[in-house]
Amino acid sequence: MKERLVAPASGLLSGRQHALDGLRTIAVAGVFLFHTVTGFAPGGSIGVDVFFTLSGFVITLLIMKEYRSTGRLRVGVFYAKRLARLWPALLVLCAVVVMVGLIFPTSGWGGQAADAIPAAGYVMNLSNFGAFGSSTGGGALSPAWTLAVEEQFYLVWPVLLLVMLRFWKVRTVAWITAVLAAGFLVSRFFLVSGGASLARIYNGPDTRADELLLGCAVALVLSSISPGSRLQVSLQTGVRRFGPFAGLALVLAVFTFKEPTTPGAWFDIFWTVGPTALALLAGLAIGWLVLLPEGLVSKILGHRWLSRPGRDLSYGMYLWHLPVYILLIPLVPSLAVRVPLTAALTVLMAYGSFRFVERPIRRWASGRLEPAVLRPVPEPARKLELAGVSGK
Repeated sequence: MKERLVAPASGLLSGRQHALDGLRTIAVAGVFLFHTVTGFAPGGSIGVDVFFTLSGFVITLLIMKEYRSTGRLRVGVFYAKRLARLWPALLVLCAVVVMVGLIFPTSGWGGQAADAIPAAGYVMNLSNFGAFGSSTGGGALSPAWTLAVEEQFYLVWPVLLLVMLRFWKVRTVAWITAVLAAGFLVSRFFLVSGGASLARIYNGPDTRADELLLGCAVALVLSSISPGSRLQVSLQTGVRRFGPFAGLALVLAVFTFKEPTTPGAWFDIFWTVGPTALALLAGLAIGWLVLLPEGLVSKILGHRWLSRPGRDLSYGMYLWHLPVYILLIPLVPSLAVRVPLTAALTVLMAYGSFRFVERPIRRWASGRLEPAVLRPVPEPARKLELAGVSGK
């Protein structure tokens, strides 16, 4: 049996990474600008690519922390906590949009009831490219496609990761994860070459899997590093050189880059390697922030003005920004007024979601589920496990 203890007792990722919360704030701001002032931020949708990579990183980090401290992962508890964290706020959004649309059918939320089911069921991405018949997309609930991609990934990844950790060391698993990501890049190449539609390429759970997996690979590498080790020093040197380039490239792309939408050579090239390239940049930026927490950019992103919205409000802001904007389109003709009003109302709705839905349910779920997670492995079992690790 290979290594079973998957990380050192104290690792680089033992505390909350506040700079990553700030990065989440910046990413949701990019998506907001893309949906409201597309001409100003044509590449703001890159925030979604950052979200995918960051989600893979964070979810793997959560799994590794529990596995490292207890020697196992309560998969059922893990799924229950994810559901309690994400689903209630989404259900509230769907209910509000449907009710307002039924009462005021001529409003921007009119006719959205049909989208509520795939949105709440985490299959909006499949609905967007016509897996259930006619394709959808473009409505108030359409951003739920990214949540669907992530939740579908979460169904598979924890179990797959646990299986791999039973047979290989963490760094070996990291390499295997990177190879899996490359495999999905190849799969996307065949889809693009075969003339798959943009909706299929854009929304597919498989066509975005490489972005999530690259985030997972970064988390696996960093969670296996001992503080002060030679590998840590080498990685710090690397991210010090290339991390600023990755961060700057992503920021510039938000304001200068437009994803191709019409068939052609550039369309084929970008939609084959583009998502992977963006995920690599995002992964490098994540490593930069985590490995150099005392750096200027890490401190700026870790400041409470950026990190607290990223921690508490970014999910609600992502959920509500497009519905609010669509609702205001017929009510506020002036774009100069509509955009700041949308921003203000989005933050207000996000705060309400966090204060009255997300935090209470999360606390209730944690109170019921945390004891099951934090219960230590019995000492005899731990000794047997350690004996298995050492090969005695």
